[in-house]
Amino acid sequence: MSAAFLIEQLLNGVQLGVMLFLMAAGLTLVFGVMGLINLAHGSLFMVGAFFCAWIAGETGSFWLGLGGGFLAAAAAGALVEILVIRRLYDRDHLDQVLATFALILIFSELMRWVFGDRPLYLDIPEALSGAVPLPGGGGYPAYRLAIIGVGLATAAGLYLLIAKTRLGMQIRAGESDREMIGALGVDIRTLYTAVFALGAALAGLAGGLVGALQSVQVGMGEPVLILAFVVIIIGGIGSIKGALLGAVLVGVTDTLGRVFLPQLFGLFLPASEASSVGSALSAMAIYLLMAAVLAFRPRGLFPVDA
Repeated sequence: MSAAFLIEQLLNGVQLGVMLFLMAAGLTLVFGVMGLINLAHGSLFMVGAFFCAWIAGETGSFWLGLGGGFLAAAAAGALVEILVIRRLYDRDHLDQVLATFALILIFSELMRWVFGDRPLYLDIPEALSGAVPLPGGGGYPAYRLAIIGVGLATAAGLYLLIAKTRLGMQIRAGESDREMIGALGVDIRTLYTAVFALGAALAGLAGGLVGALQSVQVGMGEPVLILAFVVIIIGGIGSIKGALLGAVLVGVTDTLGRVFLPQLFGLFLPASEASSVGSALSAMAIYLLMAAVLAFRPRGLFPVDA
């Protein structure tokens, strides 16, 4: 195993991690501020991917598509919060789960009705179509490095927003005592809509970025949503720092497990059995990681104190 191959796989893990962070950041904000379990968050990821692919196809510009997907997901999130989610804040979590699961079905049929059954495809922008040399030889796709850069820049921006701005102060206060900030004159409905739209926009951004690496199709958000829930449980619900660290841990664990566990079992098992056992264990690796973290930190790595 060469150093370049190991670096490449680590970068693949980090790239998966920052994509999961873009999903998990919005999810953890919504749950931390509103106490809402939003199963439809993956659908907003799908909305961003579809609009990005469609706008890019119509205009020939990936960047216009990415911006359009970001705005479309934000608008869809704001609309959903106003029409549906506002009625769920005072309901128990079972009602929230059922209602947001219904939204998954609605969004899936809506995307199928608007864009058709066939997958859409996005081309990587020409400026990022090359590769960056790695130490020890070989190269790494510039587009994947750009995804890592966008994820880290978003993490820094969210930190500044939450720690240094008036809106961030209101978000942090809303996590602790929503009744008190309402009594102090903050329009809690507007705050909730803004937070939900921000979370949706981040999911849409993730969908647009990933759309250039895979096909854009109905149902693409649900597998990512499951991983995003694992991320926020590991990182601590409501914590942006926890979401970033948890996402990178999940991304690296999943990627290295899929690459190296079959090779490890191949040292003492026949190739077919090694591949089967290694693949099965690699699929379990992130859940074993979650169990290990919760055994020592039941509220996650960076819990937000209520």
